[in-house]
Amino acid sequence: MLPFDRSEYVGRMKKVQAQMIAKDIDALLITDPANMCYLAGHDAWSFYVHQMLLITLDDEMPIFIGRYMDAFSGVVKTTWLDENHVRAYSDDYVQSTIKHPMDYVSDVMKELKLDNKRIAVEMDNYYFTAAAYLSLKEGLPNAQLVNGNVLVNWVRIIKSHGEIELMKRAGKIAEKAMQAAVDTLEAGARQCDVAASIFGAQIRGTAEFGGDYPSIVPLLPAGKAAGAPHLTWTDERYPENIIVAVELAGCHQRYHSPMARTVSIGKPSEEAHRVAEITVEGLNAALEAAKPGNTCEDIEGAWRNVIAKYGIEKESRIGYSMGLNYPPDWGEHTASLRPGDKTILKPNMTFHCIPGMYFDDFGVSISESFRITENGYETFANFPRKLFIK
Repeated sequence: MLPFDRSEYVGRMKKVQAQMIAKDIDALLITDPANMCYLAGHDAWSFYVHQMLLITLDDEMPIFIGRYMDAFSGVVKTTWLDENHVRAYSDDYVQSTIKHPMDYVSDVMKELKLDNKRIAVEMDNYYFTAAAYLSLKEGLPNAQLVNGNVLVNWVRIIKSHGEIELMKRAGKIAEKAMQAAVDTLEAGARQCDVAASIFGAQIRGTAEFGGDYPSIVPLLPAGKAAGAPHLTWTDERYPENIIVAVELAGCHQRYHSPMARTVSIGKPSEEAHRVAEITVEGLNAALEAAKPGNTCEDIEGAWRNVIAKYGIEKESRIGYSMGLNYPPDWGEHTASLRPGDKTILKPNMTFHCIPGMYFDDFGVSISESFRITENGYETFANFPRKLFIK
């Protein structure tokens, strides 16, 4: 069952087609599975092979092009697309050294008389390879291939009411998952067992709704490793007196609500306690700057003004737009909370603000996911914003 009705998908297509017209694009090939889900409702772990949506200017419905076993048996049954909008390549294209799935795509483009048009592809995308580009270029010598990267992503940046409701559910799941982390983090516990408790909470969800697999696994750097935010876990046991930075997300119908909190097993050092307090103060200031009419850099500036009082500088951005996604990231790859990003904040834009503080011997991560409201912001989760001490 699709999470949205047909009219919402049609409306999304119209917005994308308007952007195509503005950029003089005749056809758009979408390979990002999040964008495919956004426009077609396609939700499957089939993105390890070449698959895409073809969007043209004269059709309200996209065309799915993909592997035969994923096409008619999956797409037609689970999306709003009909059989006339599905094209499937045979299995001998999969991981072949002789031919490439994009050879088949070129044939489809010729069939639809698009082989001499201006065709946009998502060039800076995890799911569009150099081999895919070269195959298209060879198969469509009269076409002009241009960059359509993040075109759909920017359409996605303002969420509908239905999308916001799914993200609120994801926020509730994030609360459950973080509570599982806090409850199981203790001296002697294995890191992998803490990760397992988080995974269990993420998938179980709540009594009212379940969870999906998030686009990023739980991140659990500990001790000196907490200064590197994107480490996962081992099977080692936690010792006494160690800092653990936890970053995770609730996910529902592919919509995310990330959250980070930091836990001290045993008494934290004075420096770790001080940094945690500064982080919370700065995060609170950043959130207060999150309101319509301000910009992304205004949010970061509010944070920077706080940490500057304490003689601290932070090189990296403090957040990004997020929502619907698939591995390996829950970010939308559009707006960032950093100096120079003048994206104007509008209601129902959604962000993860994670002003992590990373040092050589420890790190502190405390974050919030939120939406812009008519007058300010609203967080998706409700969880104590502090350093937890076990």
